[in-house]
Amino acid sequence: MQLRFSFIIPVYNRPDEIEELLQSFVELDSTTEYEIVIVEDGSTISSKKAIEAYKGKLNISYYFKENSGPGDSRNFGMLHAKGNYFIILDSDCILPANYLNEVEKGLNTNYVDCFGGPDAAHKSFTNLQKAINFSMTSIITTGGIRGNKKSIDTFQPRSFNMGISKEAFIASKGFGRIHPGEDPDLSIRLWNLGFKTGLISEAFVYHKRRISWSKFYKQVHKFGLVRPILNVWHPSTKKITYWFPTLFCIGFLLSVLLFFVKVKWGLIAYMLYFVIAFLAALVSTKNIVVSFLSIAAISVQFFGYGYGFLKSTFAIGIFKKKPEIHFPELFFKSK
Repeated sequence: MQLRFSFIIPVYNRPDEIEELLQSFVELDSTTEYEIVIVEDGSTISSKKAIEAYKGKLNISYYFKENSGPGDSRNFGMLHAKGNYFIILDSDCILPANYLNEVEKGLNTNYVDCFGGPDAAHKSFTNLQKAINFSMTSIITTGGIRGNKKSIDTFQPRSFNMGISKEAFIASKGFGRIHPGEDPDLSIRLWNLGFKTGLISEAFVYHKRRISWSKFYKQVHKFGLVRPILNVWHPSTKKITYWFPTLFCIGFLLSVLLFFVKVKWGLIAYMLYFVIAFLAALVSTKNIVVSFLSIAAISVQFFGYGYGFLKSTFAIGIFKKKPEIHFPELFFKSK
């Protein structure tokens, strides 16, 4: 099958980001033809001017619609796309020059109907962005929970850098209303339909993620809230590893209490972990400031996710609350 690629990019109030992303398309070294479908999701700060500046350089289709969330906007873009293989990106990503070449090489070597790619920190990113990137991707935090390249059929792609065939999109009907969590939900439904997912490890993007501590905490807290909901929807995908951040936080609090009764080994173990994390960040980023910030980022990630996971587990798993009613902030209304 000849693959015809359509890039699907929802955007909400981020004209500066979409301009950076489009410039990285201009700098791709691929000769493959592709289209870019940009869906403005009810923004109050339009990206139209930034997009029009690139229409002479790139094959862009631009749509403006009422706000209904990123999942629905991606579905909208795929319904209007002309290709047979869709590549979904967040607007806060930047593509390296070889991105599309790596996607094609990966699919030609081992075709899957849904792939995911990793993310990295661009040299232009702030120290905070680099620290958050390390925290979110490192194997010593939670970076390996959703699978790896040795587990092709269990890897859960994330929608900041995801590909899905038109066939798989039509069969699954695309993303659901939950956000975040719409991407693992889609992956699981694809598995149930008989489609395979996989990681193309060389097809990475530069992903800015959140740019403040409060926004980062809010993001990971929502990740924690969502996971027990997905466990209820898809019980066969439950893993003990999803409990790790919660247990990490409970263990830390217990080790602090034990320290006051002269039991020091627990706190020493945590200190050793953070030293290892600091050294890993230093080796990875070669920046001592980023390494110190990475310790804070890991703490925010674990406590934000862990608390959200525990709260949602009690509400959804134990007290059997309806997710849409108990956590309405996690669901966009149907259009």
